[in-house]
Amino acid sequence: MNFRTSWAGLALAAVIASSAQAQSADEQQVGAVVSAYKDAIERMDVSQTPALFWPDSAIFENGGVEGSFAYYLEHHLGPEFDDLAGFDFRDHEMKVEIDGDTAFVSETYTYHITFKDDAREAIERRGVATSVLRKRGDEWRFARYHSSARPLRRPA
Repeated sequence: MNFRTSWAGLALAAVIASSAQAQSADEQQVGAVVSAYKDAIERMDVSQTPALFWPDSAIFENGGVEGSFAYYLEHHLGPEFDDLAGFDFRDHEMKVEIDGDTAFVSETYTYHITFKDDAREAIERRGVATSVLRKRGDEWRFARYHSSARPLRRPA
């Protein structure tokens, strides 16, 4: 093996390693955005969540088209929090796949909701979410968010 062959091999290895590190950094950034949204829901403080979504985002939930995140926040999510005493995610798992400036995220979880009105029974559901995040400039944000849930199936 001559010097040129060795140098070319090292250069190729450096490019591959650099690419893997960049993708890993993107995966970390995407994971942080998704986690920030989940954490805001659990805190029931969604005041900072609009910064996680692009203005042209689209929200889909349980078979319905909710519109942009701004609309969803004003007409759906925000008003719902007025009635809640607690919202907890459990058994949360997230998978992130990066393809250029697009990230695909799948989540599975269980959530538990309690109400300020003690007469209302708590809700526990198994949920899934699929998100598409887009990178514009150096920033990742949600472009599409789709979630659905169903009652937990208890062992017989």
